[in-house]
Amino acid sequence: MALGRLLVGHGGERADGAVITQARLYELGSRIGFLTRGRRYRELVRRSGARPGDRVLDVGCGTGYLAGIAARAVAPGGSVLGVDASESMVEYARGAVGTPSCRFEVGTAQALPAEDAAFDVVLSSLMLHHVPDTDQPAALREMRRVLRPGGRLLLADFRPPTSRVARRLVGALTGPRMLDAPDRRLVGLVRDTGFTVDDEGTLGILHYVSATAASGEDSSARRGSP
Repeated sequence: MALGRLLVGHGGERADGAVITQARLYELGSRIGFLTRGRRYRELVRRSGARPGDRVLDVGCGTGYLAGIAARAVAPGGSVLGVDASESMVEYARGAVGTPSCRFEVGTAQALPAEDAAFDVVLSSLMLHHVPDTDQPAALREMRRVLRPGGRLLLADFRPPTSRVARRLVGALTGPRMLDAPDRRLVGLVRDTGFTVDDEGTLGILHYVSATAASGEDSSARRGSP
C-alpha cells in the first residue's frame, strides 16, 4: 500500500471493508501527515469528559495512539479498550501502548466485542469514513449499546478542505473517500441513534461531535435491532 494513502487516518479498516495491514508504515504516515495529532487528540479526550476511574472504549484504535492518551487521562483507576478490525494494528498497539489498564482486541465497529453498558466513554477518531455508508448507523448503534446510560460519546472524522487546490492535493494523497468523509453527517448519525448532542466543532482537520447517551435503554440501541 502506498504511503500516500496512509497519510490521514486512524482506524485500521478501509472504506471497501478491507483492513489495513501495514501498521508500522501506517504509524509513520500518521506522524508525517498529522503533525499536531498529540495536541488534537489530547483535546479530543478532554472534550469527551474522560476522567480518572472511567472505562473507555476506542473504536477503530489503529496503532493505539489515541487509546494511550485516554489511558493517561483516566488514571488512576480507569481502563481503556482499543478495538480495531486489523489484526496487525492490534498487534502493533499491544507492543507499543499495551498495559494492564490499556488493552487491545480485534473487532469491528458494527459488532463490538463488549457487553452492554460496559463503558463510561466511547471515543472514535478518523474511523467512520472507513465504514461503508450503509453500515455507519449500525456502528453508531453499537457505540450506544456499549455505553452505560448517561455515558459520553466523542466522535471525530476528517474535515475535507474547501479550496479546489487543497481538495486535489488531499485526493491525490489519500484517495477520493477522504473528500466524501461524513463530517457533515456526524450530528445526524449521532442524533438518529438516540444520543443528545452536547457540542460539535473543528480541531484542525477534524470535525467532532460530543454527545450523551440517553439515561434509559431502548430497543434501537441493542445489537441486531433494525
